[in-house]
Amino acid sequence: MDIVYTIWLRNMKRYLRSKSRIVGSLGMPVFFLLVLGFGLNSVVSLPGMGQGYIGFIIPGIISMSVLFTSVFSGIQIIWDKQFGFLKETLVAPVSRLEIMLGQTFGGATTSVIQGIIILVLSLFIGLNITSIAGFLVAFVFMLLIGLSFTAFGIAIASKMEDMHGFQLIMNFVIFPIFGLSGALFPIDGLPSWLKSLTMLDPLTYGVEGIRYGLLGTSQINPFFSFVVLTGFTVFMVVLGAYLFRKINV
Repeated sequence: MDIVYTIWLRNMKRYLRSKSRIVGSLGMPVFFLLVLGFGLNSVVSLPGMGQGYIGFIIPGIISMSVLFTSVFSGIQIIWDKQFGFLKETLVAPVSRLEIMLGQTFGGATTSVIQGIIILVLSLFIGLNITSIAGFLVAFVFMLLIGLSFTAFGIAIASKMEDMHGFQLIMNFVIFPIFGLSGALFPIDGLPSWLKSLTMLDPLTYGVEGIRYGLLGTSQINPFFSFVVLTGFTVFMVVLGAYLFRKINV
């Protein structure tokens, strides 16, 4: 566990020392939150949503922040490949599983921090958290999103050598995942074929879990969301660990 902690600590120090990275990662979520939230709040009416459209999309924007930060933390693997750090780490007498877990926990932690920053900002624009227990529920779902998609990013990065190619592939994959998650629209009113695609999206269950924690309402049973997202997290960590063990440097 010392190796896991050391790799995690390295990721945290790199994150905290890069102020531009912290601020830059907030740009798109804040833009969506302010432009879509305030722009559509007065014209979009959602039955059963006491906090209006802006309250509805806040859990989705939090999920977006966690998703993008966690996935793109996988680029650290390619960076370490190119600069030789990964090779030095892999030849050390430690297991590759520990190295991968350290990277996963580090990426998940930074992504959850980004999500919490968006959550705090949301409190200043009208979000009312139902209870402390609800906040803890939302935190658990943020953590699951962070772990699963960090492992996803590491799995993809383990098979790639080029940082630009990684970014292009991630954008190609991540935007549909976010777009189909119900982060910006209620899934109950979708056509059946589109709703089926939405239910296949693992982020959907994270968005609905956070929405239940923060607002006390959800379009999917929160326990079912927890089970599905936990299963997806375990699967991605196992897959990421397997592909990382096969990595060549």
